[in-house]
Amino acid sequence: MAKIGFDNEKYLKTQSAHIRERISKFGGKLYLEFGGKLFDDFHASRVLPGFHPDSKIRMLKELRDQCEIVIVINSADIEKNKVRGDLGITYDMDLLRLVDAFTGEGLTVSSVVLTRFAEQPAAIAYEKKLKALGLRVYRHYPITGYPADIPLIVSDEGYGRNDYIETSHPLVVVTAPGPGSGKMATCLSQLYHEHKRGVNAGYAKFETFPIWNLPLNHPVNLAYEAATADLDDVNMIDPFHLEAYGETVVNYNRDVEVFPVLNAMFEKISGSSPYKSPTDMGVNMAGNCIFDDEAVRKAANQEIIRRYYQAECEKRKGNAGDGPIRKIDLLMKKAGISTADRPVVAAANIRAEQTGNPAAAMEMPDGTIITGKTSVLLGASSALLLNALKILAGLDDSVKLIPPSFIEPIMDLKTNTLGDHSSLLHLNELLIALSVAAVTDENAKKALDQVSGLKGLEVHSSVILSQIDEGVFKTLGINLTCEPHYESKKLYHS
Repeated sequence: MAKIGFDNEKYLKTQSAHIRERISKFGGKLYLEFGGKLFDDFHASRVLPGFHPDSKIRMLKELRDQCEIVIVINSADIEKNKVRGDLGITYDMDLLRLVDAFTGEGLTVSSVVLTRFAEQPAAIAYEKKLKALGLRVYRHYPITGYPADIPLIVSDEGYGRNDYIETSHPLVVVTAPGPGSGKMATCLSQLYHEHKRGVNAGYAKFETFPIWNLPLNHPVNLAYEAATADLDDVNMIDPFHLEAYGETVVNYNRDVEVFPVLNAMFEKISGSSPYKSPTDMGVNMAGNCIFDDEAVRKAANQEIIRRYYQAECEKRKGNAGDGPIRKIDLLMKKAGISTADRPVVAAANIRAEQTGNPAAAMEMPDGTIITGKTSVLLGASSALLLNALKILAGLDDSVKLIPPSFIEPIMDLKTNTLGDHSSLLHLNELLIALSVAAVTDENAKKALDQVSGLKGLEVHSSVILSQIDEGVFKTLGINLTCEPHYESKKLYHS
């Protein structure tokens, strides 16, 4: 498990304080564009060991008395049923999930904005659904020539045509199910409407990565590029910040490219721009909370390697091409690392060569590498999981946690009744069997009690796993990588 290198409590305090300071800078009204994942930010927790996946929500909860949330969704994404790759649900369903999640944390979701609204039938139906659920819904429209035609954009025929979003709190967090939803345009539209109403509102941006006050080629920033390799985002020195302050800081290409346009919009809306660089717009304090740079570098390097294997597997599944692989390979060269720096890789592949069947390896908390092999009763991942639980529970390797008499009826049911092509137990089935065995077997109970101790461990499989097994590893918080090929040569894999 990664050594802690990030002070999460300091982050919560300094981040919320910095946002309060930015609110006061604009006379008490701030529209904060919130990028990245608000819930379950596991990328940040992997590259900044010590960062809690729910840190952003905890930080917002400290501001709950001042804060309300506006969720935006691109009407075109509703129309084409755009899906979140990590969750496997459409953006319109994810918006409802976000509303439930925010309100469940005691935060106020004040409204939903349908951006780029052009009378799409699916968007109209969705608007009716949201209103029936008691949500306030606003429409924002496409603007011809956006973002270049600033005179049109910042006019009554541009932003002025959009619905004005009624808000009542000093801090308005604008977020979305995913990228390209129109968060920034929504914020700027509100600035235009607020200015017309005599309110001197401000805009700021919250993005965790890249971290502006870390070096350009720091592994944490390289890991961000690896995570967005399919989007062609590139970290770069902010030239506007360098010119204005003589200070070298890091931003990324899209913010740098759009800054002159944003600056002109600020000037058009309020007569002057509050910012001299895209970095000025940010409020991220994560870089100030790293206390062990070596630990963070090591963790980020491992993330880059994991992203490389992920890109390789996505290509094998037919979901991506060579571009992300080539980019991450270059990032590994910049970081001075290779796949050989992930110890579980060699262990899994050597075990697979020895047995002639799929194998898997796990790095235990003390650095020991253990393996699991395929047998007549268990797949490699299931065998590995049981081996790990035995070690964590202090049990001898010879102990049988689940009797064959438990496993065989399940295998028979899977193949002969349910028609599964494989009788081997998936990880979820294995854990259910273990929980049943734990009712009467003390050793099984000891092993089951150790499941939470698997969180943060590293695993590599010599083959691409089923969606079910991948999902269980993810749920358990285990960092999984796979070799980019399947166990069989079939065309269909579930």
